[in-house]
Amino acid sequence: MYLVAVLDWYSRYVVSWAIDQVLEIDFVLDAVQRAFAVATPKIFNSDQGSHFTSSQYIELLNAAGVSISMDGKGRATDNIFTERLWRSLKYEEVYLHSYESPREARKRVSAYLDFYNYRRLHQSLDYKTPAEVYYQSK
Repeated sequence: MYLVAVLDWYSRYVVSWAIDQVLEIDFVLDAVQRAFAVATPKIFNSDQGSHFTSSQYIELLNAAGVSISMDGKGRATDNIFTERLWRSLKYEEVYLHSYESPREARKRVSAYLDFYNYRRLHQSLDYKTPAEVYYQSK
């Protein structure tokens, strides 16, 4: 299973996400389009994976008038907030369960991301949830 998330860095709020069994670009574009339906950022950061350097992805961001930012090669810390989300998801959900099917994985990841956004307190956010900070800043 492959997961992509669009994260608001200021609040750590997961604006949109998608999961798929194949590593094709459609699920990435879908997640970005759904995120843009909520809010269009001034800058959009990603790593340098093939999805994020594809013409379809670049055209989508350019059409929305978004500046593109990409991490440096081998620089996982450039995208630290997303890396922290992956770590939390793995240690608090994925590694604790053995999913029987892709449907179960989607259901459990969805429940975790809901918990992450609306109920999980973050020390770096003064013990608020990402949703509290995200919606207060709008």
